[in-house]
Amino acid sequence: MATKRIAFRLYPSASQNQKLHYWRRLHKDLYNACVSHRKTQYKQFDRSINYFDQQNCLPKFKECWIEYQELGSHALQATVKRVDYAFQRFFKLKSGYPQFKSSRRYKGWTYPCKAGWKAYTSGKNGYLKLSNLGNIQMRGQAKDWGTPKTCTILFKQDKWYASITVDCIPSRTVTNTGAVGLDFGTHHAVSFSDGTIIDNPRFIKQSQGKINHLAKQSRRKRAPNYKKRIKPSRRWKKANKTVSKIQSKVARQRQDWQHKVASEIVSGNSFVATEKLNLKNLTKKAKKGSKRKKQKTGLNRSLLDVGIGNLKDLIKYKVTEAGGIYVEIPTRKVAPSQTCPGCGIKRKKDLSERFHVCDCGIQQPLDRDVAAAQIMLNYARGKELASTVAESPSSISCGNMRQLGALKRRKQLSQRSG
Repeated sequence: MATKRIAFRLYPSASQNQKLHYWRRLHKDLYNACVSHRKTQYKQFDRSINYFDQQNCLPKFKECWIEYQELGSHALQATVKRVDYAFQRFFKLKSGYPQFKSSRRYKGWTYPCKAGWKAYTSGKNGYLKLSNLGNIQMRGQAKDWGTPKTCTILFKQDKWYASITVDCIPSRTVTNTGAVGLDFGTHHAVSFSDGTIIDNPRFIKQSQGKINHLAKQSRRKRAPNYKKRIKPSRRWKKANKTVSKIQSKVARQRQDWQHKVASEIVSGNSFVATEKLNLKNLTKKAKKGSKRKKQKTGLNRSLLDVGIGNLKDLIKYKVTEAGGIYVEIPTRKVAPSQTCPGCGIKRKKDLSERFHVCDCGIQQPLDRDVAAAQIMLNYARGKELASTVAESPSSISCGNMRQLGALKRRKQLSQRSG
């Protein structure tokens, strides 16, 4: 059994669309109220507020603000929990201090259980029923369908979506039990250990001309300046909206390409080896005063255009779903791009050297990325497979409300025993 997330496009009526926007604004206000509550209690009274304190305030909150009564208790608890997640990330130094959200930056809300919604579908199209709203037509298709668990309503690019998690039995199978090593880069998007190369599609470069033209038009229009209380003009909003549509199309093209590449890799291989990459450090901005700032900006754009991190995640979950093995080797220890796959001798190569040459008699000329992929596969084969099996997605809980309930029950038991 695995947990999957499927997105459906929603087609609400005019009255339903108006009410969905109203509910989204209410959830946004509740989020901001919880952030303000925590901030005020700590600064003025030196008291830390946790999730349970704010959750227990919800009944009295709904008595005072009666418009929240139709939203459902579980959906409101999920919004409060979203604030708790934001503060947890801040305390772990993984993000900045939680800020207040504006309406245009608050995408939607979540139903963390089966209460308040129901999906009438078998995985292809259908409609979604929300309490106090009615039935909403939805379109979409899932590869595997099962028991719906949670539902998140999202508003993106003037469109409504329902992101539903389901517990299902994966139907993915491996047609060939092969083994392959993969090397990711910008010159070649993916290089295989057998010599196959997938070029970088460069989706950003294809649409960059349109974006630059629209950005030039946008600069000629009245831009917003909130410090001086200057509102943007309608033409400025229209130009920026067009740019957002192009960028969204590029993101969809990239995601579609990544899914196709990952499915092609998994369909013919049950053992996949690649290297560990710290993409956050690879895509850092150039240091202040650097003479190669433009080159570093172009390199970062190329890395982000391929979407290496998301592509690796897709390959990992598809391989483990099909019952295969996914291995990541330590890059600094092995140094695949500097090692010869024939004799194992390490020799430092510049980025300008696109072919691997060695005196050991290995097939020449050999692309340096293909040679690196062969090193990864050879190293992974020599390791014990039992210690390198990746975690199955079936053991990952998507909502985290389940762990929250278990924590609450343990807390109640400890209070009773005390």
